[in-house]
Amino acid sequence: MKRSRPPSRTRSRSRSRSLNVRALLALAVLAASVAIALTMPVRLGLDLRGGTQIVLETKSTETTKADREATDRTVEVLRGRIDALGVAEPTIVRSGENRVVVELPGVQDPKKAADVLGRTAQLTVHSVLGPAENPADAGEGDTEAAKDGERVLPDESGQSLRLKAATLTGQDVKGADARFDQQNGAGWTVTVDFKDSGSDRWAQVTGEAACNPAGDPKRRVAIVLDDKIISSPQVDPSVSCGAGITGGSTQITGSFDDAEARELALLIKGGALPVPVETIEQRTIGATLGDEAINAGAWAAVIGTALTALFIIVVYRLMGALATVALLCYGLISYAALAAVGATLTLPGLAGFVLAIGMAVDANVLVFERAREEQAARTRPSTRSALTAGFRSAFSAIADSNITTLIAAALLFFLASGPVKGFGVTLGIGVLASMVSALVITRVLAEFAASRPAVFRRPGITGISTTGPVRDALLRRNPFLMARPRRWLAASLIVMVVAGSGILVRGLNFGIEFTGGRLIEYSTADQVDPDRARDALADAGFPRAVVQSSGDGDLTVRTEELTDDEAATVTKAVAELGGETEKVRDELIGPSLGEELRRDALIALGLALAAQLAYLAVRFRLLFGTAAVSALAHDVVILVGVFAWLGKPIDGVFLAALLTVIGYSVNDSVVLFDRVRELLGKERKAPFARLTNDAILQTLPRTVNTGMGAVLILASLAILADDSLTDFALALLIGVGVGTYSSVFTASPLAIELHDRGTGSHSTRRKGGKGQGARRTGKTDKQVPASRTERQEAL
Repeated sequence: MKRSRPPSRTRSRSRSRSLNVRALLALAVLAASVAIALTMPVRLGLDLRGGTQIVLETKSTETTKADREATDRTVEVLRGRIDALGVAEPTIVRSGENRVVVELPGVQDPKKAADVLGRTAQLTVHSVLGPAENPADAGEGDTEAAKDGERVLPDESGQSLRLKAATLTGQDVKGADARFDQQNGAGWTVTVDFKDSGSDRWAQVTGEAACNPAGDPKRRVAIVLDDKIISSPQVDPSVSCGAGITGGSTQITGSFDDAEARELALLIKGGALPVPVETIEQRTIGATLGDEAINAGAWAAVIGTALTALFIIVVYRLMGALATVALLCYGLISYAALAAVGATLTLPGLAGFVLAIGMAVDANVLVFERAREEQAARTRPSTRSALTAGFRSAFSAIADSNITTLIAAALLFFLASGPVKGFGVTLGIGVLASMVSALVITRVLAEFAASRPAVFRRPGITGISTTGPVRDALLRRNPFLMARPRRWLAASLIVMVVAGSGILVRGLNFGIEFTGGRLIEYSTADQVDPDRARDALADAGFPRAVVQSSGDGDLTVRTEELTDDEAATVTKAVAELGGETEKVRDELIGPSLGEELRRDALIALGLALAAQLAYLAVRFRLLFGTAAVSALAHDVVILVGVFAWLGKPIDGVFLAALLTVIGYSVNDSVVLFDRVRELLGKERKAPFARLTNDAILQTLPRTVNTGMGAVLILASLAILADDSLTDFALALLIGVGVGTYSSVFTASPLAIELHDRGTGSHSTRRKGGKGQGARRTGKTDKQVPASRTERQEAL
């Protein structure tokens, strides 16, 4: 007869198998991450390596619609022009139906690039019918002429010529090359080679012109580029009538320098754009600014991570040290994931990378606090069994809180643009990597350490054998915070009204992303007073320019939309005051794009709140979802209002911070309501206000420790990171503080009020005061001693 195995031995083997599987999974993920990190570098955005980004929008004409197909053809033509420019590692992609995003690393003069890319380059060749008697007609008054495709254009000297309909177009051109004609003294010329069919038509048009006497305007052939005659030479007297110029090539002469000749050859060779394009956005970042941003972001990441690691080691001892190792693995996994998906790391994306460290800390803190509760509730505590129960109990809260943040990241990716889209990508990757770090790597390390005999004999070094000073103090006093929830709601309303009044009193300082216009940042040899610069720009013809100091003596000029010539005038005015002047940033946003971005921001905000409500209503109850989303709206109004009072810009980076606050601050509400749901399943007859109060007291240590980790990270960003990220970090610091408050003192009282309205119960709220030494935990029905001393006596 076979003897059955003891249940304890079976469970032990099952745990060992699970640990081995997780360990193999962790090793596989880390090995793959190391391989990717060593072989696939992460691509840096232009705000980190310097260069120019231009967003072009295709425009429909009477004959061609600017649809996806036309935009794809435009991309191919632009790619040929960019390759001819010799820019290293350019990027050109279609965005949506009718937009093209061009990134040119290292290009600091956007004027030349914009001119080359923005020109339609419609090349045509015309026979000249003679001088125009009335240039104003231009083919308009003469109906028959208009039907025949005739037109009137000024030649190089300004004389108006009547041109026949085009005989050749850019489609007939095989190639073009800029050459210096030293033999004939013609200087720089452009040689154009025609295809076979074009060669025949070229011989035809020149043969017809050769039938006219020398000096007659009709002996000329006009070469037109984008409705401008660039060359109209006389056919050489050696060419006989009707024979024309054979050989399939011609030479365009003019007063070209080498740059103009090369640019003309580039445009002709690249071909005409199928539809016109308009520059709606243009950003230029200096290389030095990019290097400084990388260094500042790296220092913020290192110092923030070090401070956070030190904090969790002090609080959780050995488990905190193991969590720190898992955080380092998180950094490796995140970097490898960015490289693997081919994502571009932008400056806001770097901030998202740093911020996700706080997400990883949050998951570890949730597990360790639940493990503390589990170990305190057992009469014969085992560190490993407490950890196992802690991971199991905390999983739902970790999953829910991270999913809400992923919702915000997804909205940023689909609705934002430029560097802010990169923030959404890195934030999403960071959240997923933080879950792998906390739920797999930390668990493997923690369970392995807890099973060691030395740790088993000294449970105090684990950091989870005691409930911690915050929980001890709460359990001793057991305050009934939710005795009068309406008072908390009134306080929240007052704070929201005071902060929100800034929107009405001072208004919102929208950035150029939402208003359109041009923003140029200068670094000057001598510090320039903004008032003097404002007066100088007013004298130069820009009275509405907004001038501000930024960074270490830099100067920022923000105006309405400027042409490149007007921008050069602004630069000259600043240089006269500051001496040697370097343009470190230049951003141009068209008014149509600004209006679109403003609309998309409102849509993103509305969708974020609606998506959070829908998810929480499905995962919890509509009551909890309504309370949590109302608290989020409270947080949004306060954050926007504070920025209005401070006069801070409301731009794309602020939108990223706002949506992150929505995803980040809802975590506290999710963790709290997850505990309320758990307590409701165990004590259905207990007053809802008392259960909510118990949930607050039980989750408050996690909220405090997680908040400290986030504050250390964000404070490092605010102090050390680039100026553009200072406001980002400030918004998140405000959001973390307000979100922590609102989850306890706005969402919870509102949930109680909504519950009482539904049940008609208000009388039980004030019953019960302080406990008599013990309260129930959220996991078991065993009582937790109110202090360390009582727990030691119980053991």
